[in-house]
Amino acid sequence: MNFRPCIDLHHGQVKQIVGGTLSDGAEPETNFVSEKPPTWFAELYKSDGLTGGHVIKLGAGNDEAAREALAAWPGGLQVGGGITAENAGEWLDAGAAQVIVTSSIFRNGRLDADRLDQLVSAIGKERLVLDLSCRKKDGQYFIVTDRWQTFTKTVVDKESLRQLSASCCEFLVHGVDVEGKQQGMDEELIQLLAAHSPIPCVYAGGVRSFDDLEKLAKAGGGKIDVTIGSALDLFGGPLPYRDVVEYCRGN
Repeated sequence: MNFRPCIDLHHGQVKQIVGGTLSDGAEPETNFVSEKPPTWFAELYKSDGLTGGHVIKLGAGNDEAAREALAAWPGGLQVGGGITAENAGEWLDAGAAQVIVTSSIFRNGRLDADRLDQLVSAIGKERLVLDLSCRKKDGQYFIVTDRWQTFTKTVVDKESLRQLSASCCEFLVHGVDVEGKQQGMDEELIQLLAAHSPIPCVYAGGVRSFDDLEKLAKAGGGKIDVTIGSALDLFGGPLPYRDVVEYCRGN
């Protein structure tokens, strides 16, 4: 199990925000605001050889900060937030290893196959990560877009994971209902991903202890990597970053 570090950007600052509280016209519920620039985190991850982490632009005003982070660890980080077929190449040129996409491949709540095909044609599936972050409704997990506010019609299940895996190299999946709350993982979602995803997955949401990491390592069967936000001491939480890195290297 690999540890995938994160740099979440809001108004150009590194922050940890409670999942699902981002919306237009109101400030989100925030767990942590760093005094350090995004480059500090990128350089730390580079020094520890941590690849495949993600820089997420949470809304407008984050492009400059994202570019600085990517320049500090070229080829080591992915980038997401406002990525389309038209600008994906620019972000790869800026140093991103892959781009992360959700909202731009949906239209009126439905997957737009043409938009997805345009992305694959523009950059290739090996440079594309699909963000399948989801919320539970009526007993099923639905992909959510527009900063996790809009439910799509797409359910995360065996069929959709198989279908979408043909167009990307991995999935990034936030359990939005538990994201940023440090109240435990969505174990049902983890089991679903481990059982049915044909390609690597990165899970985020609610990881708060080494017991959680052990559960994830077992449930994931080596197929699921992990990212940790608010619970990490880099972001004001109780889990020591250094210990997490070493633990994941051994599992």
